[in-house]
Amino acid sequence: MKIGILALQGDFEAHWKALRELDVDAILVRHAWQLGELDGLIIPGGESTTMLKLMMSEGLFEALREFGQRKPIFGTCAGAILLARRVTNPEQESLGLMDIEIERNAYGRQIDSRVAPVRLLPPLSDEREGGQIEGVFIRAPIIRRVGPTVRVLATYAGDPVLVEDSLHLAATFHPELSRDRLIHRQFIQKVGGLSG
Repeated sequence: MKIGILALQGDFEAHWKALRELDVDAILVRHAWQLGELDGLIIPGGESTTMLKLMMSEGLFEALREFGQRKPIFGTCAGAILLARRVTNPEQESLGLMDIEIERNAYGRQIDSRVAPVRLLPPLSDEREGGQIEGVFIRAPIIRRVGPTVRVLATYAGDPVLVEDSLHLAATFHPELSRDRLIHRQFIQKVGGLSG
């Protein structure tokens, strides 16, 4: 199994380390041709507007959209924004691969970033005593709407923070910055189930 991490901008190295800890072959992706050898892809946190510009200039935008129609993508923070069908505050283009509406920087500025317990829902709640994991929120977006095909896997303060839509997974927090690898394992299982 090969999982790529989009490495144009943002904290892609933390995802690379998380995958290596789980003995997964991780590849840093900077060019469209690399997508052909992958079973799944992670779009990391960072600055979604900057990432979008780099994706366009590198010819990756349409290639990523096509990849996501066939194979799983996991987006964290900015990655979740790029996966959403609709983005607000302000509106911006996205890959539109998940039926969610997401508001950028909805928790406030960098100073409002926090580490807080995230409430897991089934089936993930069965994996952790107390049904919680640590959530690292950095200038985090909020998922304002989920479509009928979307399953909410975790919440914080009543809002969805981890959602699944068909092939894809999106988190508004940063599981790569925690020592808990539950969410990465969930994505690996999704990729393995589809590529195996």
